Amino acid sequence: MSYDVIVLGAGIVGVSTALHLQERGLKVAILDRQEPGLEASYGNAGIIEKDGHVPLVIPSEIVPLMKYGSNTQVSMHYHPTMMPRLAPWLFAMWRLSTPFGISSYARRVTPLRQVSATEHFHFARDAGIMDKFRETGWINLYHSPKSFESTARTLGYADEFGVEYDIVGKKELEALEPSFHFTEQDRAIHWKGCVSVSSPGGVTQAYAELFKGRGGALLLGDARSLKQENGGWIVSSQDGPVTAPKVVIALGAWSMDLLKPFGYKFPLEVKRGYHQHFASDNGASMIRPVVDEDIGFLLTPMEDGIRLTSGIEFAARDTRKTPVQIKKATKWAKKLYPIGKPVEDEPWMGFRPCFPDNLPLIEESRQHEGLYFNFGHGHMGFAVGPITGKMTADLVTGQEPCLSVDGFSSRRFF
Repeated sequence: MSYDVIVLGAGIVGVSTALHLQERGLKVAILDRQEPGLEASYGNAGIIEKDGHVPLVIPSEIVPLMKYGSNTQVSMHYHPTMMPRLAPWLFAMWRLSTPFGISSYARRVTPLRQVSATEHFHFARDAGIMDKFRETGWINLYHSPKSFESTARTLGYADEFGVEYDIVGKKELEALEPSFHFTEQDRAIHWKGCVSVSSPGGVTQAYAELFKGRGGALLLGDARSLKQENGGWIVSSQDGPVTAPKVVIALGAWSMDLLKPFGYKFPLEVKRGYHQHFASDNGASMIRPVVDEDIGFLLTPMEDGIRLTSGIEFAARDTRKTPVQIKKATKWAKKLYPIGKPVEDEPWMGFRPCFPDNLPLIEESRQHEGLYFNFGHGHMGFAVGPITGKMTADLVTGQEPCLSVDGFSSRRFF
């Protein structure tokens, strides 16, 4: 089977890339070991925010470092055996946790965030799933005026880039989310322009069906079988060998499994994350996502129930689950919202592919002709997958990228 382009990876990033290539008149195949939308594209919080200008940083102050080091936080957990391997990566992140590094991140990510919802709607309308999208904003909650002071930098960037928000207290919070229990000390940011979805996995699957309905091929196979052969590329699928002159790597947390044998040494690591769905007690309901910034968990209404997500976990990708964060988060969440019985027997675990600067890699390979990269989106893959897919499709077809890709090149690593 021959195609113009093979996209390896059937998550939101790969599917979006394939759709944009298809819209340019190319014959495209998506290949993955699983059906579309079953990994991080399924398990994330489903938030498409215009805020988010400040990345995850490693503090230099002793008190927050001691909190993380205690390994008791909901927001961060680690396996001690992982730390020696992760030390260079964490050091690189720490070096970028400066005002200059944060400013650089904000200016690179803002163009993506400004158009992320629009790019989603471009596909969602054609897929007939606009009912899965909510334009209700989201709430970042703090439990004291003192902890709210930490938002100064975030709000400064929001003002600079024109992101709409309201600062709200108990009365306004109760009007926004009547089923929650707020206190007089609570302060929050209501990000008014944020869009969220009722099923990120369902959205990804609907985009994949749109791609298939337009003549695209959804194939099952092992991307690690990729070979460069006769001036092009060949990969094995369950339906036989698949060839194309160009291939896009959009395998998320598994991208380096394929690329290391080709000689690439990109500093990609994995942040594991957990979620679990719960019923609502006493007729309670939620309208929009609410993240407890002080404790480190998020609640959001999904088709499967109220999704509770915890923070990040630094651990080897394929080692056993350790859902200690989600268990702690459940106890805290019950104080905030009347969650009931869990829907699933155990929490789901997924993998965020992350570079030290929290930005994705989007470029054409300089070592292998016809090879393109679009992975490493960290916490924002679902939000910006459609726009980075468009940028990658521009590269593949030799067009000027719709947004600059200069800040997403591998040159920043070396």
